Formats: sequence, structure tokens, C-alpha cells
Amino acid sequence: MSDCRAIRPGKGRRVSGPARSSLGFTLIELMIAMLLGLIVIAGVVSVFLATQQSARTNKALGDVEDGSRIAFEMMARDIRDAGLTGCGNAGRVANVLQNGPGSATPDWWANWGNAVHGYPVGSTTDPALTVGTAATDQVTGTDSLQLIGAADTGLSVAATPSSTAANFKLNDTTSDLTTGDVIIVCDPDHATIVQITNYTNSNVTVVHNTGTGTPGNCSKGMGYPTVCTANGNGYQFGPNSQIFKLAAVDWYIGTNPIGGKSLYRVSVVTSGAKPTATAQEMVRDVTAMTIKYHQSNPLGTGFVNATTIGADANWATVDAVQVTLTLESVDKRAGTDVKAISRNFTATTTVRNRVP
Repeated sequence: MSDCRAIRPGKGRRVSGPARSSLGFTLIELMIAMLLGLIVIAGVVSVFLATQQSARTNKALGDVEDGSRIAFEMMARDIRDAGLTGCGNAGRVANVLQNGPGSATPDWWANWGNAVHGYPVGSTTDPALTVGTAATDQVTGTDSLQLIGAADTGLSVAATPSSTAANFKLNDTTSDLTTGDVIIVCDPDHATIVQITNYTNSNVTVVHNTGTGTPGNCSKGMGYPTVCTANGNGYQFGPNSQIFKLAAVDWYIGTNPIGGKSLYRVSVVTSGAKPTATAQEMVRDVTAMTIKYHQSNPLGTGFVNATTIGADANWATVDAVQVTLTLESVDKRAGTDVKAISRNFTATTTVRNRVP
């Protein structure tokens, strides 16, 4: 008879097969697996964070470069057109505005002699600006640049009744002109700066009388040179003489509404039938601006700052402007040092009507 007793594994006897696999991992094996897992996760997180930081940096650099392109394009347009009357008349410009250079208290935008005029750090305050810390105020210790020229309006004279008439008719109706606008009327002989005291679109008549308007005109006469009497120096602009709005601007670094710094542009617009200087924020996070100038005379000189040019009369020789802007990224933690990215950009623009 066979012995049917079960044989049980004894102490120290080897266990194999399914019996062993059911026992699972040891504590040491689990700890090693967790450590390896943490190393892999740490590597993935590190790569993710580096990629994220790189993307933030590249985006910030792109934003800074885009801001510089926008700023230089807008400034270059004003610089190129500075002193431009729209007619080739060798710089012969009459000015019958009451607040023009012949006035006891001339306004900066009414002085054609300042078609290009810079104000450097630490010099006389720019008359167009207020230095301070309030919104739109100029930041202390920064340059500014005034530019005056003719804005393209595409209008022309149809007829002038007489040399002393205080009105003339346009060739076409337009909604671009309004009472109080300051305009430049020109032909190959000369240009005249005058304020519209009344404009009637229905019969395309521009009136530029004396005794009304702000600042108003000192004379009806539009001849060159300026004579500020009732009829003044009479001159009759013939058919197809050109008409442009006066474009007067001032570029500077100002305090923006959130307490930062921005590139601002003051422009003279008609409000309530009178010219009004209005500041507009153009590019945010422009923290500094340095401006240098090139003079056609003396020849051979390089770019110099506004202090070197000095007297107002010397500004008529400036034929190019070099602007250096410092821009800061909107993301103030975009740099590798977890700070804002800051870059300097420089562009040079010639004054179109002052170069051969």
C-alpha cells in the first residue's frame, strides 16, 4: 500500500515557481524603483521649466524688438517730414499767427524756426512738456525732440478773390478741415502759416480773418516776409496752390498711467476751435531715449548732442537725427536672472528737405 501522506516543505527547503512569485517586491526594490522614478520625473520637470523659460525669454525679446520697430517707424516719419512745406520754395515761410515768433509769448508749435529742435538732459526745459511724476509728465533726465512740418492733406486752392482778401476757395469739398485748424498754404514762391477762422464745407470757402480765433491771425496778408498789420503783406495764392495742415509734434519719455515709462508723442490737434497740444502714449516700457544730431555745416563732424548745437539758430543746419531707445520687456521675469529683459536700439533718419 502506498503512503498517501502529504509532503510539506520543510524549514530551509527551496521554494520555486508560483509559490515564490506571490511574495511580491521587497522594500529595497520598492525604494530603488521610487528613486529611479523621482529622477526621471525631476529630469522631465527640469526640461519643461527650461523650455518654458526659454519660450518666455524669446517672446520677451520679440516684444522688445517689435516695440523698437514701431517706435522708430513712427518717429522716422515725423523726422523725415520736419520743415517740409510741400512746395519747393527755398525755405521762404511767412507766419501770421498771433502766437508766432514775432509774438512776445510765442508757442513752441507756432515757431517754424524750431522745425527740428532737441532738448537734452539737464538743459532748458522743453516748453511743450511738464517734468514730473504724474501720468504723461516727462521723466526727469531724458531727452526730447520737437518736430514741425506739413501733414499730407491733398488739398489745393481754386481761387483767391484778391491779395488782401481774408478767404479763398478750395478745389474740392473736404471734411479734413475745420474752424481753428492751422494750415500751410504754399506755391513755388513761398509758404504761409495761417489759422482758419471759419470754414464752410458747402461752398468750400476757407476764411482766415483777423480779430477772431485762438490764437488768431495778426494779418489778412499772406505775403513774404510777414507784416503783422490789418492787411499786411498782400499776396494772392493762385489756382492749385497747395494746402496742408500744420503737423507739430514732440517726442519724449513720459510716466505712463501705471507708473512705468513709455515713449510719448505730443501732437497739436484742433479741439474747441483752437489748437491744443495733446499727449499720447505710443510704446510702453521705453525707459530711456538719447538723441544726437548731424549738422550739414560744419562738414566732417559726426553726430553730437543737443548741448553742442546750442543756439536756436544752429538748429536750421541739422540734417539727420540719431535716436537710441532703451526698451524693457513687459514680462518682468523673462530674463535668465528672473528680471526684465532690456535692450538698446539705434536708428538714424535724415531730414528729407535738408539733404541734397
